[in-house]
Amino acid sequence: MKRVALIALLAASLTGCSTISSTWNSWFGDEKSKPAPLETLSGPASGRIVWSARGGDITFPLSIATPGDRFVVASVDGQVRALSAADGRELWRGDVGAKLLAGIGSDGRFAAVVNRDNELIVLDAGRVVWKKALPTPVVAAPLVAGERVFTLTLDRQVLAFDALDGRKIWELKRPGEPLTLAKAGVLLAYKDTLVVGQGPRLAGVDPVKGQLRWEASVATPRGTNEVERLADLVGPAQRQGDLICARAFQSSVGCINAERGSALWNRVVGGTNGIGADSQVVVAGDASDRLSAWKLANGDLAWSADQFQRRKLSEPVVIGTQVLIGDYEGQLHLLDRDTGKTRSRLATDGSPVVTIALQGDTALAATKNGGLFAVKAE
Repeated sequence: MKRVALIALLAASLTGCSTISSTWNSWFGDEKSKPAPLETLSGPASGRIVWSARGGDITFPLSIATPGDRFVVASVDGQVRALSAADGRELWRGDVGAKLLAGIGSDGRFAAVVNRDNELIVLDAGRVVWKKALPTPVVAAPLVAGERVFTLTLDRQVLAFDALDGRKIWELKRPGEPLTLAKAGVLLAYKDTLVVGQGPRLAGVDPVKGQLRWEASVATPRGTNEVERLADLVGPAQRQGDLICARAFQSSVGCINAERGSALWNRVVGGTNGIGADSQVVVAGDASDRLSAWKLANGDLAWSADQFQRRKLSEPVVIGTQVLIGDYEGQLHLLDRDTGKTRSRLATDGSPVVTIALQGDTALAATKNGGLFAVKAE
């Protein structure tokens, strides 16, 4: 397992694995690898920061949970907080007493994280109610739904626990891939089905019994060795109605129909981050931070944009008729959803934007230094 994780971490550092030389150049300052300069913008702002908050540093694979009317966030030091999406008011706070490896999942009442001792920790309204040692490492955020907590391990086991007392309900073990990626994977709910990433495939699982219902491929791995064929699904995935869309590491972006359990379309494109989507488009960046948008219904290319190349972008979110994305300087960029043209820019705290989550008409951007910035589109 250690060998798997180490090799996967190496693969993840290759930003799409197209060439080792491009990564080498980005580390040592090759002229072609310099970040694109920011555009000069004019015209009215198309978004605004409506509130901000401060937390601890974020140096682990963070996801922000968005149950009900709130954001639930965690920092590397083990602090967990629920904040009102409307105004940033703190609803509750908890401390798990250890540094975190993965987080966070929440249904509004229960919140679940994984600490560096690989323990699953569940809080009820900020109070730790139980801990459970996990068999293999976890970097994907747990999923909390239906008074159950689901985890996806690095070797792609899926485990289900009772949210009230930590009792293990079932586990699903499947034949593993030669290599797995040490990066947050896909774990989400679709109606009465648990959807998990298994290599380059999405699998629908019965959440009550842990039995496989269907499988659908997002990518067809190609390459001459195991590293080149590594195509694990990378979170966050996006659900739009019956469709679930996801990125396969260094391979492609695609959508499946979760009602039928069948692939809908995929497009070959490198990249390592999750994707954004709404009812019209799917948006993702490639290994050089060129953005592309495809029509949700059929995968036809809607636009591509290269104004942010090598700016180390976060995953995008689609908010209203705009695409919101962050970069390594803490800048938040708002693009026209239909054309990819930059409309406006918002500054945060100067540290890299780690992730962005959407709750209704409000997006929350989290930075590496612990800044939380809530954005509304105009």
